[in-house]
Amino acid sequence: MITVNALGDACPLPVVKTLNAIKALTGPERVETLVDNPTAVENLKRMAQSKGYAFSVQQRGTGEYRVLIGVERSAAAEETEEPSACGLTPRRKRVVVAVTADHMGEGDEKLGRTLLKGFLFALGQLEQLPAAILFYNGGVRLSCEGSESLEDLKALESRGVEILSCGTCLNFYGLTEKLRVGGVTNMYSIVETLTGADLVLRP
Repeated sequence: MITVNALGDACPLPVVKTLNAIKALTGPERVETLVDNPTAVENLKRMAQSKGYAFSVQQRGTGEYRVLIGVERSAAAEETEEPSACGLTPRRKRVVVAVTADHMGEGDEKLGRTLLKGFLFALGQLEQLPAAILFYNGGVRLSCEGSESLEDLKALESRGVEILSCGTCLNFYGLTEKLRVGGVTNMYSIVETLTGADLVLRP
């Protein structure tokens, strides 16, 4: 059994750490994750259910939980894609992420910035990465000096994800000289990239 200490970790770290532990398994085993809030427990439960894993939880003390996930197959083995009807392996979708603001969702912007930081971090934990991340309007702040997501974006870029920021937007916000990751793009290229995608995500 592998034990994952996620005490004090904010979303999505408990799930990310647990998934990494599951990948390290070589056979039918269990992963024990320690968390300290009900939200993390629910997130782990949903992840386990979505993958068909056995799930149980024990409360060990005030605000501390022990989550057990039973894996009945070798999670370290690479999953193969299902063949199509004609016997060919379907191609992977080209996914493009469009970031249009420095926060995620409507409501409190401070919370929105925390959510967007978590989104970009979680994006880097996926096995299938997006082809590109486009930053325009207020979103260009994320690729510039002072952004808390720079390391996550640099890691994504090192794995082949194209990071592009709108040049007009950088100039408008006075950030042209502060770009720290990726390249500069224009509206024609942004439109071309978006229309050429199979799926566009807008956090």
